[in-house]
Amino acid sequence: MKKLTRRSLKGICNPQHTTRHTFPITLILGIVGLLAFANAQAQHRFEVNTKKLGAEIQPTMWGIFFEDINFGADGGLYAELVENRSFEFPQPFMGWDVFGNVALRDSAPAFPRNPHYVTLSYAGHKEKRTGLDNHGFFGIGLREGMDYHFSVWSRGNGQLRIELVGNDHGVIDNKKITIDGTEWKKYEVTLTAKKTDAKAFLRIFHDKGGAIDLDHISLFPADNWHGLRADLVKDQKDLHPGIFRFPGGCIVEGTQLSSRYQWKHSVGPTENRPLNENRWNYTFAHRMFPNYFQTYGLGFYELFLLSEHIGAEPLPILNVGLACQYQNDEKDAKSVHADVNQLDEYIQDVLDLIEFANGDTTSQWGRLRAEMGHPAPFHLKYVGIGNEQWGPLYAERLEQFMKPVRQRHPEIKIVGSAGPSPDDSDDKQFSYNWEQMRRLKVDLVDEHYYRDQQWFLSQANRYDHYDRKGPKVFAGEYACHVKASTEKDKRRTPTGMNTWEAALCEAALMTGLERNADVVHMCTYAPLFAHVEGWQWRPDLIWMDNLRTLRTPNYYVQQLFAQNKGTRVLPISYHLPSPTTQSLPTKEGKGEGGTLYASAVYDEPTRTYINKVVNVSALPQEIVITFKGIKTLSTCELTTLSANAPSAINTFDSPNCVQITTHSLQPGSNSSETGTYLSNNTLHLIIPPHSIVMIHSK
Repeated sequence: MKKLTRRSLKGICNPQHTTRHTFPITLILGIVGLLAFANAQAQHRFEVNTKKLGAEIQPTMWGIFFEDINFGADGGLYAELVENRSFEFPQPFMGWDVFGNVALRDSAPAFPRNPHYVTLSYAGHKEKRTGLDNHGFFGIGLREGMDYHFSVWSRGNGQLRIELVGNDHGVIDNKKITIDGTEWKKYEVTLTAKKTDAKAFLRIFHDKGGAIDLDHISLFPADNWHGLRADLVKDQKDLHPGIFRFPGGCIVEGTQLSSRYQWKHSVGPTENRPLNENRWNYTFAHRMFPNYFQTYGLGFYELFLLSEHIGAEPLPILNVGLACQYQNDEKDAKSVHADVNQLDEYIQDVLDLIEFANGDTTSQWGRLRAEMGHPAPFHLKYVGIGNEQWGPLYAERLEQFMKPVRQRHPEIKIVGSAGPSPDDSDDKQFSYNWEQMRRLKVDLVDEHYYRDQQWFLSQANRYDHYDRKGPKVFAGEYACHVKASTEKDKRRTPTGMNTWEAALCEAALMTGLERNADVVHMCTYAPLFAHVEGWQWRPDLIWMDNLRTLRTPNYYVQQLFAQNKGTRVLPISYHLPSPTTQSLPTKEGKGEGGTLYASAVYDEPTRTYINKVVNVSALPQEIVITFKGIKTLSTCELTTLSANAPSAINTFDSPNCVQITTHSLQPGSNSSETGTYLSNNTLHLIIPPHSIVMIHSK
């Protein structure tokens, strides 16, 4: 048995080497990621050292990243059912069908930052009608028996008739509202859906009387959670995330700085939060959505509330004084980005946000938080400055933030960026960015990787060689983008990129992230949400339509790791079955990816040993796990995730391609079906093809 250093890893696949190795505490099972096993009958032997606890696993290890892409906020997580509710889109009647005597106005508005409103007047004849229709975002989804709360700010004298109308144009429910005053006032009424209809719409009639002004026309389902869709909130909570990154992503930057996400516009009364364009409404010419804007109804206050509700640490990302570098040429830097010596506004935004989240209620921003309904602090611990910026433009601006933030708030950990690429294969200066983050002494560095299956499998040992000193790693955006499938019909399906194969490859990499928990402190899959009729980017963790949500195979992998992360890494050793079953690594010792990937952790509160083993091959693999330091295990609980094919996907019609099975073992027990048995401190089992097995042992 040979103790390996990281420098000696390159030689472990040489057939002349001994076939038994032991790994140090913080070294992931990189050997597994470098081997391809041809013989399904060979035993793969693992040894877990239960007496030598390794690195602490951070509570923030696994989390989620929310960005308003794919109609993730308006039309998605934000439960508002009315599109363009305040008539502030550049085309003020976009989203509305108007009939009769309808006029757009902006004199003496109800809300100065959203000045437009409409006036409905008598149509001029008893047989004519004045009114508005709104079809919401891809239709208004109504659920039978659900109440829907309608509200409008109005002034004038007369009567409105509010209707929910089905896709067949039949009236589902209606109520009348009497408007009785010359001052702006909020009017509310509740309607009930008598049937389920995914494509209903809202109709407002001027029923009688004089001119009536309307603004901020709103419709919410009664089961909304602080204005958010209850089912999507549950989907997030069920993941058990430890960290919640928001609100982006590229919308933090904006195509121009004037359209960047500004958190101060997203707090206070929702009626007076100004409209902002969404960078994603025009980014992809083949998936353009000119009606895609940000109302900020889902703002920073709601995102902090959501973080608290789902049990995750909030990680807000703020602009560093740079517009999107992808969308702007570096030669135009002076005219596009904020001057490096004129960043006071941006720096103050960071300081004020910390006050909003944590400040005393006597402070300006702490008082606003209390007025909005949360006098207690949100206990913010992290802030990201810049999204996926790179190069000297980023480093020189971030440097201006470091001293004032450190001086005012030494308790806050600062997250910097390594840029949009995970290596130096392009011009995004990955190594330079890391060098600058070390120089600036940020606490964590955000790495992003959207790559194919082979990249994910080859990177399971990525963090074995990272410097254990200095900034920690935040894998802030990652997802396996499967190469073109021969099953083109599945790729035409919106969820077709969320294959079981992609989820398996992500799980293989995640074992490496977990085994390097002394370096990797946070990880968040991206993107989080997509509407089946409004997506721009695939794959995505959770899909939705107007009434349903869909958990992808990738979701179940993220959930498995987040719910079973443990508290300490355990040393693990691997014994090769035979030199003849090895494949050589590629140049520089980087593997092409192999068959088995594994991790071992200990959960101190429950005194449980947790192993995760990923088999990405088409053959079953026989493994033996010995728990060194224990004479006899009292029980083992096995959970297996599998699917009928690597190309399997979830759809709304068939949402359960991932099969989850569990069974228990006691010493001496034997499962003839699976070839699994427990003998003293040793577990024997066969890992099915294309599967993940999690083992809880005591």
